Amino acid sequence: MLVAIMLLMPGCAGRAPVVQEVKVPVYRPCVTGAPERPAFATRTLAPDASDGEKVLALARDLPVHLKYVAQLEAVIAGCL
Repeated sequence: MLVAIMLLMPGCAGRAPVVQEVKVPVYRPCVTGAPERPAFATRTLAPDASDGEKVLALARDLPVHLKYVAQLEAVIAGCL
């Protein structure tokens, strides 16, 4: 019996197991806060608004819309 124990001892004294780093993807939302949606002038138009009023509202909305889209694209770019 002592011989069996002596034969098994070197097996315990072998190399230590190698630590290996494993990267596991974990779901985490990348968007923590979205920009506030602006109030577009075209949404406040009366149903019987003239064509001129509609065109002016669209002209006022264009810069607001472009700024909002740029903010949304910046938020999305942070996810990549």
